[in-house]
Order: sequence, then C-alpha cells, then structure tokens
Amino acid sequence: MRILALETSCDDTSVALIEAGNFGFKIISNIVSSQINIHQAWGGVVPNLAKREHQKNLPPIIERVLAENKEKIDYLAVTLGPGLEPCLWVGVNFARDLAKNLNLSIIPVNHVEAHILANFINKEPKADFFPALGLIVSGGHTELVLIKKIGNYELIGETRDDAAGECFDKIAKILGLGYPGGPIIAKLAEQFSGAKFKIVLPRPMIHQKNYDFSFSGLKTAVLYDYKSRSSKEQKSEAYIQEIAFEAQKAIIDVLIKKTFKAAAAFRAKSIILGGGVAANEELRKQFSLKAKEAGYLFSVPEKEFCTDNAVMVGAAGFFNQKKKTKDWDKLEAKANLKISL
Repeated sequence: MRILALETSCDDTSVALIEAGNFGFKIISNIVSSQINIHQAWGGVVPNLAKREHQKNLPPIIERVLAENKEKIDYLAVTLGPGLEPCLWVGVNFARDLAKNLNLSIIPVNHVEAHILANFINKEPKADFFPALGLIVSGGHTELVLIKKIGNYELIGETRDDAAGECFDKIAKILGLGYPGGPIIAKLAEQFSGAKFKIVLPRPMIHQKNYDFSFSGLKTAVLYDYKSRSSKEQKSEAYIQEIAFEAQKAIIDVLIKKTFKAAAAFRAKSIILGGGVAANEELRKQFSLKAKEAGYLFSVPEKEFCTDNAVMVGAAGFFNQKKKTKDWDKLEAKANLKISL
C-alpha cells in the first residue's frame, strides 16, 4: 500500500510517499521545506507568511515526488489539524484537488496523533506496550495523552497558555538569541559549567494535582531576571549559559514530574514522547533514565521524525484507513482539533 502524505500545519511544508505493509514502513520520498529563514526576523511563525510559503512550495514538491515515483498511489493522507488555520487550509485544499484528479480517497490525520504514531515508523507497536502515556511537546502543543491502544486516546492534560516549545522561543527572544529558540538554548545549556549568578527559576504548576501545564510564568521570570542584570552581565557568556541551563532544566523538570505522575495514576506500561521538543537531547536522556528507574518501557521517535514531517502523517494514515473518504469537499481544516477516540 502506497500513501502520499501532506503536512502544512505550521511552518514546514512536507510531502512524503511511504509504502506500508505488515512489517513497517518503507520511506520512498521524504521532503521537508523549512521556513525558518522567513520567520527568524519576527522571532516566531507569522501565519500569513507561512501560508504564502506553503502555497509556493507545495506544488513543486508534489510534482517532484510524483515525477520520481510512477507506481500507483493508493491513498492521500493530509493533516486536518490542529495547527495554524491558514496553513492547514493550504494542505487540505491541495489534497482535495489532487485526490479528485487522481480519483483517490483521502485519509484525514490529526497532527497530535501523528506525533504519537511517529514512534512506530520503524518499529511495530506491541500489544504489551499499552496502555501508554504520551507526552506531545512542541512549539504549539504540550499535551498528556492516555493511549489505551492505537486509535483510542484520552486527553488528560494540556497547557493553559504557552506550550513548552513556545516558551523556549520566547525566552530566546528575550535573551536576543534568535529563532527557533529550543536548539539554541539547548546548545548554550550544554556549555554551562557552574553557577555564578545563582539563578533560580520557577517550575510552574509542578506540585498541582492536575496534569495541566503553564509556561508563561517561566518566560516572565526569565524576563525579570534578565532586566535585573547590568548590561555587562546580560551580554556575558556565563550569564547566558546559566539562564539557558536553568530555563531548560525548569521545563524538563515540569514535563517529567507531570508525565510520570500521570503514568502512575493511569497505570501506564509505557512512556511515549513526540513533537519537536522531543528532539532535545537532554530531555530524551532524562526521560529515558527516569523510565528505566521507574520500570516503564520508553519510546521516542528518531529526531528527524520529532519535528513536523509528512512521514508521520503517512504513518497515521496507515493506522486510520477506516477514516478514508471520497467526500473531498466535506474535508475541512480544524485549527483546534482535539485528539479523541
């Protein structure tokens, strides 16, 4: 079975062609066109600029994939949401037109579920893996999902304001580090060699009984600390490295505490990570160690499948074949789409 997948939920235009069978997925094509250079000047993604770039990039990418692969395509898979609505509509409208021209069914895909299923691109999901507790953590999402089995989900916690990845970006902007913030802060945190400024940042909501998150207060705490420093201190490598280290540690501490508390409460057998922030090496290391100590199976996608990509959309399409439809014009982008059964 061959699935052509489209992903335009945010600022990466991605198209993939995968071959799915009983023994996993063969990736035939996987193209991601990044817009980082476009949005760097703004310190974050500008939806209308992202939409324009998707409209420009998607047709030649599709044309290239189809030209390089002449064999029959069985289905189209496209992200319906959640995401930035102008961006989502580019992918949905393009998928509609392409499906009509090729007379193909479309499989609608939930972006958050695709991040979960990215864990199974190169490994088969075993029955004894479930129930699992999934943490989806990216620029737009910080969610805890109880995964009873593939296709059966319960959202048990989410961010009330900034997502973790968004917090990284805003902290980087405060410190004048550039965009995207996560990789920059992670690199600086690695260089930290010892506390000189005695920075202590809050761990928002870490002790609350619920499974929700809040990172806007952490961003504000960084701003206050930064403003309290002299110009010389603000520009010093030692200060930037220390506050990057402490900010990253604060975010990871909250994510670990909430995730493992939820895993215990819901008697999960496994911990699953997904989303762009799951590419953070320190986060991956700490989650892996904690899962081993606590006796949980642990899974995180390869780094290239953590950030937004169409391969995970194709994988989600494979697991959701029952949702295929030829009612093309009824498909709609849904910016606030929730994960559910």
